[in-house]
Amino acid sequence: MTTYFGTKEFEGATFIRTSFKDATLRFSDVSGMSMRGVDVGGLDIDSHDLFFGSLLVNGVDVVPLVDAELNRQFPGRELQKAQTPEGLREGWNAVQSAWRETVTSTPPELMDAHVEDEWSMAQTLRHLILATDAWLSGGILRKEQPFHEIGQIFTGADEMGFDMSIFRVDPPAHAEIIAVRAGRQQQVTEFLATVTAGLLAEQREDPWGGGDWHPSVGDCIRVILEEEWAHLRYIRRDLARMRQVTT
Repeated sequence: MTTYFGTKEFEGATFIRTSFKDATLRFSDVSGMSMRGVDVGGLDIDSHDLFFGSLLVNGVDVVPLVDAELNRQFPGRELQKAQTPEGLREGWNAVQSAWRETVTSTPPELMDAHVEDEWSMAQTLRHLILATDAWLSGGILRKEQPFHEIGQIFTGADEMGFDMSIFRVDPPAHAEIIAVRAGRQQQVTEFLATVTAGLLAEQREDPWGGGDWHPSVGDCIRVILEEEWAHLRYIRRDLARMRQVTT
């Protein structure tokens, strides 16, 4: 199977009577792509950025439909867009309750298991530690070096020039992951317990740098909530697949 990496040779190309059956696209740009008269049986699209644009299927923008269905499947998810301290607190409590249920129901033998190139439960929890560090400690509290050494950085960070020496090479024990994760969850809980509408409106810098976006404190909290809900969906999806294989 041929693998194309970092190529732009297909931009603006037209494919006629071409088979892409069982092909895989990862971290690729398909914005503006048009598909006409195609067989899409079993087509599986998973995009975190889906809700920042549109996806037309037979002339219908299905993004609002997908968003509504995910809100139904994950009660409280709609509060990731909350604008008030009360709404953000309620949203945080909802997603933490969902995570607590998911982690406690995951058997130890599945903590490091993963589907294809996706993250395991252990790696996912480490990434959420990093997300909290970035957006609460770095973005909101403006700490110069906010990251814990066991955080799981996103793919391609080294190519972006990020200092990877911050992070430990050897994978940490599960007990350490759970303990650090619990500490980060408590930090968010304590911050939201006293946050005011005025503080939520204060402007901050994007902790990842670059671009012209200057998020508010509220925006930073909403990013944390988006990360929590998105990765909860990913890990529940993957755990379901792995449990199907073992039954």
